[in-house]
Formats: sequence, structure tokens, C-alpha cells
Amino acid sequence: MEMDTTYFFVGIKGTGMSSLALILHDKGCKVLGSDIDKYTFTQRGLEQAGIEIRSFDAANIQPGMTVIRGNAFGDDQCEIARAQEMGLPIKTYPEMVQDVIAETTSIAVAGAHGKTSTTGLLAHVLSGVSPTSYLIGDGTGKGTPDPRFFVVEADEYRRHFVAYHPDYTIMTNIDFDHPDYFTGIADVRDAFETLANQTKKCIFAWGDDQNLRQLKTTTPIHYYGLNDTDEFHAKNIKRTVKGSTFDVYREDEFLGTYTIPLFGEHNVLNSLAVIAVAYMEKIGHDEIEKELMTFKGVKRRFTEKKVADMVIIDDYAHHPAEIKATIDAARQQYPDKKIIAVFQPHTFSRTIALLDDFATSLNLADQVYLTEIFGSIREKSGDVSAVDLGKKITKGGSLLQLDNMSPLLDYHNDVVIFMGAGDIQKYELAYEKLLSTLSLNNN
Repeated sequence: MEMDTTYFFVGIKGTGMSSLALILHDKGCKVLGSDIDKYTFTQRGLEQAGIEIRSFDAANIQPGMTVIRGNAFGDDQCEIARAQEMGLPIKTYPEMVQDVIAETTSIAVAGAHGKTSTTGLLAHVLSGVSPTSYLIGDGTGKGTPDPRFFVVEADEYRRHFVAYHPDYTIMTNIDFDHPDYFTGIADVRDAFETLANQTKKCIFAWGDDQNLRQLKTTTPIHYYGLNDTDEFHAKNIKRTVKGSTFDVYREDEFLGTYTIPLFGEHNVLNSLAVIAVAYMEKIGHDEIEKELMTFKGVKRRFTEKKVADMVIIDDYAHHPAEIKATIDAARQQYPDKKIIAVFQPHTFSRTIALLDDFATSLNLADQVYLTEIFGSIREKSGDVSAVDLGKKITKGGSLLQLDNMSPLLDYHNDVVIFMGAGDIQKYELAYEKLLSTLSLNNN
């Protein structure tokens, strides 16, 4: 990194962009950026670090800057256009990430689902052992002086991750998502094969995923999972309301018993991937177990609070596989409570492509409510509505309106999970206010 350069981030509030801005700031670089004025959850970390956030304006771009372009912005964006006119260096977000990770032992975490949780867990464990920098998709980033490790969440969308050449890659799964970009599952697998071939040492991949089993690459692959056919595997899994305990083997070699304060089978798998990386880097069992025990989770993944007599869980789940995993985790932690799912479908193309799968996963809850579909910058409308999804759901499926969350007041001593990647949190906030008001009035 050039210390006398000012790095200007176009779209600095984006989850990856805000993390990267924090890392460059931690390294001692001068950092500022621009974005929409609307408040986002990534903003607080930037403000606490003293990083200036400006409104979009071509006048922000000054000589001597290197411009980092957020993935959502094209050449027509006013600041990008000005930087091109001035002949300033412009780097994409993934290109800048590759520059940063090239200086360390780097581990990329890729997958259609589970990558943020796994990246967060790996960053936490390695940070407790050696100096570690990390870049997590929930907007969390940390730059450590002279790091041994760099952990990065690697996003497959629009093949962004093909800019990376990591030492290791964890691949949690391959699934068809982002139907606005990928033509089908073969196209997604092709993108993962590109990253696999660019991985220098080895890959850790979930053994039950048939697409990962079909990867064609010269890079060695170590499979992890719950079966004896997986090189790294968990046995004797005990799932309780406190978390999960399991024995880990590498083929026939017993590596130890591990306990995690996390819920759901997917978190056992995520932990296995982390244990496998640590094993390859010769980190001892006791160090790994100690760090696993203290992991608190990542933003917007199974974040819970208690309001009145209800447990409220907030989760970024926006794909059928993620919804299934989140409900599974809630059932483990709250086996005696009713589980109510409130789901905001995210993008019209994804809702159309996966309509039946969404219904199957949501029906794992005891009761389901939906909100209107949340579009995207590229997709403002489509030939599907939340009502179409609601018709396929047997456990309810009626629509909630922001100004009338009262249907949720029928539940007591139960769990409500708010799921989605859009602005589902405003519905959660409305419900919390309603619950709090009623609770005060009843007291």
C-alpha cells in the first residue's frame, strides 16, 4: 500500500467496501469515500474510525487519489467519470483486495451460503492464535500490523472472486443463486473452478455437495463433512440448547473433541472447515477449541434479542438453503417454542427461479408471514409477487404491512425470525415497538 496516496472509495458503505476501507485505515493509509445519504448498518464502524463519508460529487475527486470502485458502479458514475478524465488509478474492489492479501498467508472463503459465518469464525479463531487481518461480508474489517494470516470472504456474484489468488480456499457449497447473472448451475461451477485453479496450496470443500465433488482442478482438495468418506469428519455430534459438541477425525486419526456455542448442523460444518485449515497450519487442538468457544457470531446472522415475552431473531437468510439452516438452528436452541418466520423475498428473479424451494423451506416453521418483494438497483419489478409465494405455503403465507404488524401479537413465549437481505429490519423494528408499547401498557 502507498502511504502517501489517498484512497477514495466510491460506494464506501457497501459491506465489502466498508470492511476494506477499515483495513486500509488500520494500515495507516488515508481513506475517505462517498455513498448515498441513507443510513446503513455499516456506517457506524466507519464513523467510529473517523473515516469521512461524503455525498456523491465529481468535485470529491482530487489529484493524487487512487479510486476504489464499488461493484455496483459503472463508468457513468460522476466520480468514476471524473477520475478517468484526470487519469487517476481506478481499481475494482476485488483487485484492491488481492493487492492486500498478497502480502500474507491468505484464506478465501467462498460458497453460495455460509461464507460470512465461516469467514467470521475463521477470522476469530486465527486472530486468537496469530496476527490476522480479515475482510468479512457483514461490513467488518480489520488490518493488523505484519499479519501472518489474511481471511477474506470471496463473493461469486459476477465472478468477482476470480481476482483472488489465495493460498487456501474454503468452499462451503455450490448452489444456483444470482439468476440475474449466472445462466445455470454449470456456470456457477465454472466460476468456482476458476477460483480453485488460482488457489496456491489446497482447497477445503464440503463433501456432501455434489457440485464440489465434481470440481475439475489440479489444486489438492480436502473434503470435510459428517461422513467417514470425508477426509475431515465429525462424529458423535451432540446438539443441545447450549450449542454443539463433536469429535473430529482426519481419516482414522482422532484430532480431538470440540464444543461450539452455536446452533444448527451448518455451524458444525463451518467449524470443521476452520479446524481443517488450522490443522494444515499446525495450530494445536487446545488453541483452536479455546477460540471456538468464545465466538459470538457475525452481524445479521442469527442475531437474537428478547422483547416482552418473545425471542426475536434477525437473519440475512435470503435463499431456501439458508432459511432451512436458520429454522434448524432455532429449533435446536428453542425446542419447546413455536417458530414464526417473517420473510422478505429479495429480488424478483430469485423469487421466480426458486419459488417452490422457498415454500418448502419456509414450511419448516410453525407459521409463516411474508412482506412484499424487495427489489434491487438492477431489478425494480418482475412477473411475480409475494402473494404468488404465499399461495404455495401451507403454514400461512399472508402478507404483513409495515403499518400493521398486529397479526404477530397473537403469539406469546414464542420465537419470531425476521429473514431477508433487503430492509426486513424495518418490519422487525415496527414489531419491537408494538411489543414494547403493549408491554408497558400492561404493566
